[in-house]
Amino acid sequence: MGRVLLAAMLGLGFAVALAVAASPAPARRGSGVVRVRIDTTLGAITVAVNQRAAPATAANFLAYVDDGRFDGTNFYRAAQRKADPRFGFVQGGIQTDARRILPPFAFEGTNKTGLRHVDGAISMARHDDPKSAGGNYFICVGPIPSLDASATSRGYAVFGRVVAGMDIVRRILAARTRGGNDVTRGQLLANPIRVIRMVRLDGAASPTARPRQWLEKIPR
Repeated sequence: MGRVLLAAMLGLGFAVALAVAASPAPARRGSGVVRVRIDTTLGAITVAVNQRAAPATAANFLAYVDDGRFDGTNFYRAAQRKADPRFGFVQGGIQTDARRILPPFAFEGTNKTGLRHVDGAISMARHDDPKSAGGNYFICVGPIPSLDASATSRGYAVFGRVVAGMDIVRRILAARTRGGNDVTRGQLLANPIRVIRMVRLDGAASPTARPRQWLEKIPR
């Protein structure tokens, strides 16, 4: 009986050790990193937001998280690299929902932050106007140095990196796509992946005082 109990306890300890090893490590206090968990219908993705390197971009993203503005949105785009579809990027966010948008903020290109579009990097999507970045983001699968700032391009604003759940990101990238136009042609997910919620894992949430119009019910 004692041996059976000991074996069970050892098995339990091994399982706990595996669970701990699989969990993203907590951010060190004062590190300037805030972890955010993105709960999707496929599973969880955890990103480490770099407040020290990209303070304005990080503050913007965390404001959307703390307000719940990303809750109930989607990953809606999967841009596979033509030469090798295992690589590319996935995009999510509020799309064109004006009820969720926050004011624009200062653009922080990779030439200012020192961050790069490496595998797992999370960066802000935008139009031609660099100040149009805000409520939409993308995650790189494999490095995409062409999105970094250069002599001929402002590039995009990286503000963190995935620290757990890249398997979920790769599943989104591999999902079936259709539709779109111009740069998104053939890249819109046939079945968008729902973001159930985003949760700040480090520090206290600091919601804005702005209206949450997307939660208001429209009278019939």
